[in-house]
Amino acid sequence: MNTVANLLIALVALLHVYFLVLEMFLWDKPFGIKTFRLTPEFAAASKALAANQGLYNGFLAAGLAWGLCMGAPGFSIKVFFLACVIVAGIFGALTVSRKILYIQAVPAVIALALLVISR
Repeated sequence: MNTVANLLIALVALLHVYFLVLEMFLWDKPFGIKTFRLTPEFAAASKALAANQGLYNGFLAAGLAWGLCMGAPGFSIKVFFLACVIVAGIFGALTVSRKILYIQAVPAVIALALLVISR
């Protein structure tokens, strides 16, 4: 069970690396504009804000990777960063799009549940 939990945590971390790339580097490019359903004007005007948001997603990914690298002693670190992902996903779902709940928060909730059960 612990292996499955760690694989899902790695998936959540990789998703956040993907979000980092989308928000920091592709926000105002055709792929980013299409992904986030932006106008080119809005994408250009909000590029710095999106890059900042992408950086935070990178920190979430780094924290999860740190917890994974520590093995069993990284349990608390994994719990903390998964909780951060869940809170961010819920906030995003409430303020931006309900889709964020399913893309970001639900995988983290499942990973956290598996992590706690496997302890």
